[in-house]
Amino acid sequence: MRLDKLLADAGAGSRSQVKEYIRRGRITVNGQICKKPEQKVSEEDDLVCLDGRAVEYVRYRYYMLHKPQGVITATEDSKEKTVLDLLKGVNTDHISPVGRLDKDTEGLLLLTNDGELAHRLLSPRRHVDKCYLVRTQKPLSAADLRTLEEGVDIGDEKPTLPARAWLNEEGDLLITIQEGRYHQVKRMLQAVDNQVHYLKRLSFGSLSLPEDLKAGEFRPLTAEEQESLRNDVAG
Repeated sequence: MRLDKLLADAGAGSRSQVKEYIRRGRITVNGQICKKPEQKVSEEDDLVCLDGRAVEYVRYRYYMLHKPQGVITATEDSKEKTVLDLLKGVNTDHISPVGRLDKDTEGLLLLTNDGELAHRLLSPRRHVDKCYLVRTQKPLSAADLRTLEEGVDIGDEKPTLPARAWLNEEGDLLITIQEGRYHQVKRMLQAVDNQVHYLKRLSFGSLSLPEDLKAGEFRPLTAEEQESLRNDVAG
């Protein structure tokens, strides 16, 4: 593997940043300063250090993003800002969002280069929970909540799967679904003669959006969070 790729994949910085580190002589390979980004190194056998500290290569990378409104869930776009544009200072090669949030929706979004885990998390057979906070155009009745929980006709071949729906102390809807159909929550509210004014995803599987992670901010997943997500789709 190229030295600059290993450094970027390990989270030492973007590809351009790690090339600058190499140029400045901040990188050593087996104790020797290396100034060639293209030098081949082994992620298993060679000791690569940045400023004297060992760089640990990680094959798969996982990030939790608090997606803000006004940003599209895509890897690239010629006109719009994408969620990958928000991952400042990290190597986004092969990183993709797991599922999507609409442009006007904010909240928890998982991004990774682990294609197998992403596929499992999105598989309809896995029934992975996704919880949303919804501010609606008008108050919801107990009958509306029961209808949402039983499943509604949103114009597809099949009604939505049963959901969990309840109101918080402010009267906002909290709804947990196990599908990811196009505009699903918005269409479910339309099915009970209502409209979504604000939509925020609070959780995805076992992963919950931290209160201190502000819109537009991101962080890597902890080892415990990664393991928990794998357990969500085990079997």
